[in-house]
Amino acid sequence: MRLSYEEKRKRVQEFRPIDDTFFEVFANDVDVCQEILRVILQDPNLEVETVSVQTNYKNMIGRSVRLDALCTLGDGGMCNIEVQRADNDDHLRRARYHAACLTAGITDPGRQFRDVPTLYIVYITEFDFLHQNRTIYHIDRTIRETNTVVDDGQHEIFVNTKVNDGSDIAELMQCFMQKDVQNPKFPFFSNRIEYLKKDEGGMSIMCEVMEKYAKEYAKEYAKEYAKEYAKEYVAKEKDEDIRAALKKGFSIESICEIMRVTRERVEKIQKDL
Repeated sequence: MRLSYEEKRKRVQEFRPIDDTFFEVFANDVDVCQEILRVILQDPNLEVETVSVQTNYKNMIGRSVRLDALCTLGDGGMCNIEVQRADNDDHLRRARYHAACLTAGITDPGRQFRDVPTLYIVYITEFDFLHQNRTIYHIDRTIRETNTVVDDGQHEIFVNTKVNDGSDIAELMQCFMQKDVQNPKFPFFSNRIEYLKKDEGGMSIMCEVMEKYAKEYAKEYAKEYAKEYAKEYVAKEKDEDIRAALKKGFSIESICEIMRVTRERVEKIQKDL
């Protein structure tokens, strides 16, 4: 059932920046991403030149990734901001895979390795999956024998909304959990939410994105339903073949070998006959 415009408006009001659907539109703004990164990376002079949301990077021999918000920085570096609400995966390996695909995607063939762009992975979660009771974690490569940090140009920063240590970073993280934000410390963040939820132009953009996600979900559901239906149909066809073979006097052993089915399945059908 299609939602009316008024119903869509109500749903938009319930969104928070941590929610995927809202974040796609929310982060598609240079000033917002710049403000977020200046706080998290603790660099008031950091500049974001461009932002691309929901960017796909295809891996020819493996799975592809869709990045939430990919930022090009003023110094030539790149930063991917990811938001993650579900705690059902290995987040460290997920971040590692995203970094690998992104590094390969942004590096031109033939480029000297010393010229590979600096890359920041900023991973925002609704939970403290590292369980060290910190708002922010910086994971660096180190020489184990000397405990010396090695700079290979890749930086992984994990931030969560769960732990509030009273810092500006924690205050920003709490904003990610709110439906309405009016915080003078984060003016671009606050104004962006107000625009998307109260301005007709912003509301229109949000409604279009909701419609897009609804269509994608419907397509995926139809594909999965078709797969299940096909499996069920094939199973029924094979059962008919087993019945026919039994009626012709084939042994259970030969049916199992020829049709590659379990003995229990054949015996069950035999019992029904």
